[in-house]
Amino acid sequence: MNIILLGPPGAGKGTQAHHLVATRGMIQLSTGDMLREAKSSGSEMGQRVAEVMARGDLVTDEIVIGLIREKLEGDKGGGFIFDGFPRTLAQADALGQLLADCGETLDAVIEMKVDDEALVGRITARSTCSGCGAVYNDVTKPIPADGVCSNCGQKTEFTRRADDNEDALRNRLMEYYKKTSPLIGYYYAKNMLRSVNGLGTIDGVQASIAKVLDA
Repeated sequence: MNIILLGPPGAGKGTQAHHLVATRGMIQLSTGDMLREAKSSGSEMGQRVAEVMARGDLVTDEIVIGLIREKLEGDKGGGFIFDGFPRTLAQADALGQLLADCGETLDAVIEMKVDDEALVGRITARSTCSGCGAVYNDVTKPIPADGVCSNCGQKTEFTRRADDNEDALRNRLMEYYKKTSPLIGYYYAKNMLRSVNGLGTIDGVQASIAKVLDA
């Protein structure tokens, strides 16, 4: 099963993708992770990525599609989760064509719906374990009093992202709505869009996504 997770910054796409990887054997295709992996691989495509990034230029859609093609032609696991791609209608068209070329289908597009004000409150309260990347929240999942991460078991430093402040987050939300939200209408028209409440508990969102996939 191949799916896309859609949602604004902080909606919890990464958390839910990690759960699907662990429980269903799916393979998460995160654009950022693929670019970093390619850059250090020494492959022909990796050299192209390194050159573009060294110039400070944005990586082209052609390169990202090439990286995704390499993944689709390898181990398929329990299917693919597209995280961070597509971001635009042109990328959605390109991904659809690539899947068809590789004999694959897109089974569901899951929109994680959120309320902007609640999202701002959630994100400005979050911290991350420097050791394993586990996310904590001042309100819903406070940092343990003893400073030991409940995920990796290490006493570590907990940090906040520099852009996890209200002004920066609102700018990121505006960028999302301008560029990526048209995908909601695009996939709705294709009868592929399914929506879940992205501001529920982690377990609740997991259950909602599982219901979509099992259907």
